[in-house]
Amino acid sequence: MTQLDSIVTLLNQTDPSYLYFTLFFFAFAENLFPPTPSDLVIAFGGSLVGIGKLGFAATVLAATLGSTAGFIVMYFIGFFLGKKLIDARKPSFLPFDKIMVAERWFAKYGYGLVVANRFLSGTRAVISFFVGLSELPVAITLPLCALSALLWNSLLVYAGSIFGHNWKQLEQYLDIYGTVIAILVVLVIVSMVARYFVRRRHA
Repeated sequence: MTQLDSIVTLLNQTDPSYLYFTLFFFAFAENLFPPTPSDLVIAFGGSLVGIGKLGFAATVLAATLGSTAGFIVMYFIGFFLGKKLIDARKPSFLPFDKIMVAERWFAKYGYGLVVANRFLSGTRAVISFFVGLSELPVAITLPLCALSALLWNSLLVYAGSIFGHNWKQLEQYLDIYGTVIAILVVLVIVSMVARYFVRRRHA
């Protein structure tokens, strides 16, 4: 039995009143302890919506609150401790000044990344950390990350309710989606790095 199967078995045996907290917990934990299979757990929650065990709005709300809370915790870690943590580790392959270049990119494009963060599988914790490191105002960041979580979790719960007992088929689609997103993110980063060095060379 896989870890995910164990989680599903536990959820099936859990009283509905505790399932919402479980969804909140997994959505929250993913931001701090990736990789956590929160998307699949939320999709399973959608399958429970499909059979009438959970309510659609309450399921989306629980997942969205967890996602938003996790994002904000990582945001504050980046905000208050980010520079100290990076400087203390001093990774030789990624000098501090290059990290600060990335921080300036987040300061420039950060709000768009906050809105897109839930759709960028595998990079959510990194985005929330760097958004905090860039010191983007929390009054703007909080509603934007909540909107991102609301849209993504609504899609997951709806898809899970449509697939019903075959909800695990979503795993294949989510894996493909995650791979495509990872490739696109790498291409964007490489493009931005190349653009930075070209500009620097011309300057």
